[in-house]
Amino acid sequence: MAPFPSDLRIARDATLTPLTEIGRQMGLGAHLLRPYGSDVAKIDLEAVTELATSADGTPTPPAKYVVVTAITPTKAGEGKTTTTVGLGQGLNRLGHQATIAVRQPSMGPTFGIKGGAAGGGYSQVVPMEALNLHLTGDSHAVTAANNLLAAMIDNHLHHGNTLGLDPHTITWRRVLDVNDRALRNIVIGLGSAADGVPRQTGFDITAASEVMALLGLTRDLEDLRDRLGRIVVGYTPTGEPVTAEQLEAAGAMAVLLRDALQPNLLQTLENTPVLVHAGPFGNIATGNSSILADLIGIHSGEYLVTEAGFGADMGAERFFNIKCRASGLTPDAAVVVATVRAMREHAQPEDRFPGEANLRHHIGIVRTHGVTPVVAVNAFPDDTDEEHRAIADIAADMGARCAVATHFVDGGRGAEDLAAAVVEACAEGSDFAFLYPDSAPLTEKIETIARRVYGAGDVSYSAQAARQLETYEKAGFGGLSVCVAKTHMSTTADPSAVAGAPRGWTLPVREVRASVGAGFVYPVCGDMRTMPGLGASPAAGRIDLDADGEILGLS
Repeated sequence: MAPFPSDLRIARDATLTPLTEIGRQMGLGAHLLRPYGSDVAKIDLEAVTELATSADGTPTPPAKYVVVTAITPTKAGEGKTTTTVGLGQGLNRLGHQATIAVRQPSMGPTFGIKGGAAGGGYSQVVPMEALNLHLTGDSHAVTAANNLLAAMIDNHLHHGNTLGLDPHTITWRRVLDVNDRALRNIVIGLGSAADGVPRQTGFDITAASEVMALLGLTRDLEDLRDRLGRIVVGYTPTGEPVTAEQLEAAGAMAVLLRDALQPNLLQTLENTPVLVHAGPFGNIATGNSSILADLIGIHSGEYLVTEAGFGADMGAERFFNIKCRASGLTPDAAVVVATVRAMREHAQPEDRFPGEANLRHHIGIVRTHGVTPVVAVNAFPDDTDEEHRAIADIAADMGARCAVATHFVDGGRGAEDLAAAVVEACAEGSDFAFLYPDSAPLTEKIETIARRVYGAGDVSYSAQAARQLETYEKAGFGGLSVCVAKTHMSTTADPSAVAGAPRGWTLPVREVRASVGAGFVYPVCGDMRTMPGLGASPAAGRIDLDADGEILGLS
């Protein structure tokens, strides 16, 4: 039996449809597409308005809106992007016009652990090499805009600091789209007086930048410009916030991001339309693709399938309480991806079946938000029918539909049962509700998420975190949403506590940062890092070029 081909080989053998035809399927005229090479295009933002209105001037009915989430993943991931792609392909095979919306992969994980994040097997986004690397340069635009603001901050200090910015309160850090632990904490401005004001700072990864989150939550160019101006970089000695607008940096940042604001159009191996836009991390930032992509996709067919990063306690919670709050869109169904491999890893003694508590926990998170869940069993060759039946029984006991999917091997054909279950769930409807009101104090929002989503019994705040929250409330930031930065490897803040879904533990808040332009504050919990490091054998060591200049090692 021939070995199963690599993702890269499958992607290179794909027959791509011209993007003008992909756009036509979505109702996008060629005048709205801006080609970037032959297989990628940017979409003019006029598409949002054009697609929302029919030819006779009446509003276009919105598509059914489906978010794909998962149980707590293993380090290898459970194939959530692959399932998102497979589901979109499966819906199309059933005769439904579906559009997919996903984030652009960060090159940090691509060269660190994953080696790629375009889906897998016969459920991929193509061209996968472009998607996993520079694509249309959106991430580089975010990096440039972020670092321009950082340069403007230090230049302001160097030239007299007329705004009275206290250097010890500066929260804005530089970013880079590479995993590099050596840059987490640095000292800048060393040398002569002409080389700047010495101070301690550091780097985050680009996907953790507020600019990246802001890009994903922006509705149009005017909104982008306003959000950039609201970015808070630090405070005066009396606690007054200092913004990018005051530093006269926001306009230039908007110029750098103008083209990056346009979503990217690609396709799957089966020529299903895919919108790729923004790439905020799922364990640090919002972990969802852009609102603009969804505002296009929601009027481009019958179903819009999007993905939220990591488990339901992470990306799905942010999808529900941050992204949907900003977009005004509400989901019709949520797919919870489970694998037998992850179920085994999350086993605990009281489980009747390994991983039962973890699966129930994530289905419960979806139910807490009033959304109809569907469990997708992403099948692996060494799974047994008994294991698949056990997962289906747990789902049924929770009132959730369940389908076994073989989309990695079989493409859309292997996701037809899942697609049918999703169609049924969407027809059933949902009673969507946010977890907390805007008016609740920040501590109440944090504690609500900790208890109702994570299963914590309490929240502890360091002295620094308590001071920061007090400062933010006084500055008028109490109405912002909350985006908890914590490990994705557990429902707790401890990455080693992977078993099941522990209850009654205490969420430790180490510090709290305010992403005012993006519209949320983010508590940093446990030993969470905003700049990842490379492992002992990073994927970068396996990625190369062959004698013909072809890329090797992406997966």
